[in-house]
Amino acid sequence: MKDTEARPDTSVIVGRHPVREALERDAGRIEKVLIQKGTGGPPVEAIRRLATQAGVPVQYVPAPRIARLAAGLNHQGVAALASPVAYEDLDAMLRRIAPDHEAVRARKPLLLLLDQIEDPYNLGAILRSAAAAGVDGVIVPRQHMAPVNAAALKASAGTAGRVPVARVGNLAETILQLKERGYWVAGAAGDGETTVWEMDWNRPVALVMGSEGKGLRRRVADVCDYRVAIPMRGAVESLNVSVATGILLFEAARVRLAAPG
Repeated sequence: MKDTEARPDTSVIVGRHPVREALERDAGRIEKVLIQKGTGGPPVEAIRRLATQAGVPVQYVPAPRIARLAAGLNHQGVAALASPVAYEDLDAMLRRIAPDHEAVRARKPLLLLLDQIEDPYNLGAILRSAAAAGVDGVIVPRQHMAPVNAAALKASAGTAGRVPVARVGNLAETILQLKERGYWVAGAAGDGETTVWEMDWNRPVALVMGSEGKGLRRRVADVCDYRVAIPMRGAVESLNVSVATGILLFEAARVRLAAPG
């Protein structure tokens, strides 16, 4: 089932039991849970509690919206929007990449954080570059972020599933956590004080890319260790975020490949 309100290529799960089962078995795929206003009782409360525990947003919506999503099926006042790709738990992903500070220092992982990239086609192109450049993991915020849906998968030419993606509630707090784990954090900014060529990429690095229109949010930029710029000679103020991401990631990959050992 599909619905334009739910993004055309995002799956819809309807009914109390199917939604609860999806949250219990594969919460990483659930983008949000929709509950019809006025619907309650223990089964619905259990669904709300499971969603909250998994960090899945819950919205209370009018009956017509649920009915439209359900497309004639018995929805029982509950629906969920599901991504075709599962998101990983952040802590589990980081432990798998490098379980402790010593491993982070030795393995020098490359992470990519995306600060509110809202175009699924940009997201797909970014994930394609991330896979090609050897990025170990991608971290995105839950809010104001394009889903890893069919449009993103198409734009990634099928490579999106090759890079683990984790969703977090607060990107700035996640950056602080990464710094505690031993990562150096570089935020892309047109007025950055460090150029892409000057940046030391041969160490554990988390690259942060901002949104298509506004770039990095102030709070996110403030907690980065570096602000990295791509020098431009022509009469162009900025690059498309997917293009800029590719330039930065492949410079990081070049430096790492050229480094001894």
